[in-house]
Amino acid sequence: MNEVKWGIIGCGDVTEVKSGPAFNKVPYSNLVAVMRRSPDKAADYAKRHNVEKWYSDAQQLISDPDVNAIYVATPLPHTWLMRWPLSMPENQCM
Repeated sequence: MNEVKWGIIGCGDVTEVKSGPAFNKVPYSNLVAVMRRSPDKAADYAKRHNVEKWYSDAQQLISDPDVNAIYVATPLPHTWLMRWPLSMPENQCM
């Protein structure tokens, strides 16, 4: 079975204790990257949760070839979500 390599856009309070840690507890699932607009907060989250990559720009996480599934944990503008699949590599799902 292929491993699901997650990226989180919007790693805030909800992902601290709920979804974030759960990604690493499920077989064939691994949290490999996180994104938050604040670089300091993104780096801190990644360090505390042993996540190897962090970004402060969503497009960088979307373009990461090691990420094949993305969890959006923040409200985003509807028009941005409509354009997003056009910029995703073929191996990703959202």
